[in-house]
Amino acid sequence: MKNKNSTLPMVAGLGSSFIFGLSFLFSKKALAHSEPLELISFRFLTALIVMSALLLFKVIKVDYKGKDLKGLLLLGFMEPVVYFIFETYGIKYSSSSQAGLMISLIPIFVVILSAYFLKEKPSRLQLVFIFLSVAGVMYIGIMGSSGSGGGSLLGMALLLGAVLSAAAFTIISRKLSGKFTPIELTYSMMVEGAVIFTLMSLINHLGNGTLSLFFKPLQNKDFIISVVYLGILSSIVAYFLINYTLSKIEASKSAVISNMATIVSIIAGVLILKENFAYYHIIGSIMILAGVWGTNYLDVKKISK
Repeated sequence: MKNKNSTLPMVAGLGSSFIFGLSFLFSKKALAHSEPLELISFRFLTALIVMSALLLFKVIKVDYKGKDLKGLLLLGFMEPVVYFIFETYGIKYSSSSQAGLMISLIPIFVVILSAYFLKEKPSRLQLVFIFLSVAGVMYIGIMGSSGSGGGSLLGMALLLGAVLSAAAFTIISRKLSGKFTPIELTYSMMVEGAVIFTLMSLINHLGNGTLSLFFKPLQNKDFIISVVYLGILSSIVAYFLINYTLSKIEASKSAVISNMATIVSIIAGVLILKENFAYYHIIGSIMILAGVWGTNYLDVKKISK
C-alpha cells in the first residue's frame, strides 16, 4: 500500500523539477553576458547572501554544534562543486543532445548506489518504470539530435563525472537526512559552492588579467534577473526541496522525479523561446510521466542484511 506520507515529499520533488526545468532558460540568457564560472559564482554568492540574511533575522536556523561536518563537506563537494564543474565543461566539449542523454542516466546510477549503500532495492516492476522514464528522456534527446554537432570523448567523460557526482550527492543527502535538517544541508552547500566557485572565477580573471571585469555582468538587467532566479529559486529553494524529499522518500523515487525537469524545459522552450514542438516531445513526455508515476506508486523493498 502506498505510504500517504509520501505525498508532500513527491510534491516537493516535482517543485524542484519545475524550478530546475526553467533554470536552463535563465542560464541561457545569463551566459550571453558572462562566462560560465562567473555565472555559477554569482549564483551561489546570491544564494549565500540571501540565506545568511534569513539566518541573521532568524527566519531560518541552523545548528552544527557537536555534529560531524565531514559528511556536509563531502555533500557540497559532490554537488554543487564537482557536478557543476563536470557539467559545465562537459557541455562545452559535447553536443547538447549528448549532454541531455548522459544527465538522464542519473536515476539509474542512483538505483545502483542506493541498493548498495542505503539497502533500498526497487522491485522488478519499479525498475521497469525507472527505465521507462529514462528512456523517455533519451528518446527526446536522440530524436532532437539531428543536425547537432558531435561531441568528443573528453566531453562524454566529463558528463559521466557529472552523472556520478549527482548520484553520489543523492545518496549522501539521504544518509545525512537523519543527522541534519534540509535547511542545514542546503546552507552548507551554498557556503561551499559560493566559496569555491568565487575563488575559481577570481583566479581565472587574475590569470587572464581581467580582474577589473569581475562585476561587469552585473551591469546587465537580464543577467541580474537570471542570477536572482538561479541563486534564490534554483539554488536555495530547489535544493531545499530536494534535501527535504530525500529525507522522506527513497533515493530512487526522488531521482526519477527529477526527469520531470525535461518536460518543463521543453514547455518553457516552446512557450518562451518559440522553439519547435514535435511529436517525439509528446511521446517522450508520456514515457517520462508514466515512469515517474509507476516508480512512486510502487513500494520500495528493503534488502535484508
